[in-house]
Amino acid sequence: MQTLFCQPAASPSLFSAEGFVGLIFLLTITIVIFGAAVATTSKRLVRCVAGLAVAFTGVAGVYYFLLSPFVAMMQMLIYVGAVSILIAFAVMMASPESHKGTYRGGVLAGPIGFSTGVIFFAALSILGLKTEWHAFPRQETGSIEHVGMAFLTTYSLVFELISIVLLLAIIGALVLARRGRSRV
Repeated sequence: MQTLFCQPAASPSLFSAEGFVGLIFLLTITIVIFGAAVATTSKRLVRCVAGLAVAFTGVAGVYYFLLSPFVAMMQMLIYVGAVSILIAFAVMMASPESHKGTYRGGVLAGPIGFSTGVIFFAALSILGLKTEWHAFPRQETGSIEHVGMAFLTTYSLVFELISIVLLLAIIGALVLARRGRSRV
């Protein structure tokens, strides 16, 4: 009787298809992190909106890697194409003096925020490394028909709530635009 020994699979090299896809995925995640960092740390509102648009574009790339090209395209159309442009128009039409009275945190706000972020990052990294990840079988969930049926059956309430959030974003942009015009 012959015994079969299973050798553990070697990690894919950078020059294989799996390694290249992993490299592109890391590049996509880097784009999301870079855009979020620009959106949160920039002092100019226009740069913040540009960073937000870059982060939304990276999130669309993540959706594409999750085998959902329709959701990735909707991310590009709705958030990058509509919400980011709407926020940019509101920023451009608002008065530039409206941000003079902003609150600056105390001396400990920066170190406390940074240490909290490091603790969260470390905890999530440890959790991610210790978790045994299983590959899910490929499913046909990213097609337009499946997404449409899910929106109209299982996720109909969430779909309507998203449309209300977009309506509130439009109303907020109009309020900012009107306030900016009346001050001039």
